[in-house]
Amino acid sequence: MGWFGRLLGEKHDEALPLYTAVVQRARAEHWYRDGQVPDTVDGRFDMIAAVLALVMLRMESEPSGGEPAARLAERFVDDMDGQLRELGIGDIIVGKHIGRMMSMLGGRLGAYRDGLAAGDLDAPLVRNLYRGDPPAPAALAHVRTALTDFLAALAGVPLSTLLAGELP
Repeated sequence: MGWFGRLLGEKHDEALPLYTAVVQRARAEHWYRDGQVPDTVDGRFDMIAAVLALVMLRMESEPSGGEPAARLAERFVDDMDGQLRELGIGDIIVGKHIGRMMSMLGGRLGAYRDGLAAGDLDAPLVRNLYRGDPPAPAALAHVRTALTDFLAALAGVPLSTLLAGELP
């Protein structure tokens, strides 16, 4: 942030580097090509939510991760608010959409947490990433493997590195 922003009282968005990295990871072509995630507004939202949920689950694993995870969720809300407005959704309706999106993110966090604990991500992925319409088995296997590999790699990354936007 520049001196002019500080003069106007703008706050530095500490979650922005990590959130930017999450979105960039979620927009990788392989999800949509090899994983058959629908390359639509809903599909992109679902993929961002999946990657974001795994990053937040990783952050939950540390006592000091709760507050940065909350800031990351706030950054997600701010981004989704802007995206909805770009799509032409008016002020009155945006709040309802944001509330629904936050509920969806919370649901995904729980579903992915439970699926990982049970050793079976397929059902949560079909329900949350493919909206109940199962893709080809190879596509589902691609997404499952890529997400579980990503989560495993996240485990070895210090929280400070994650907050700097450096994903494995």
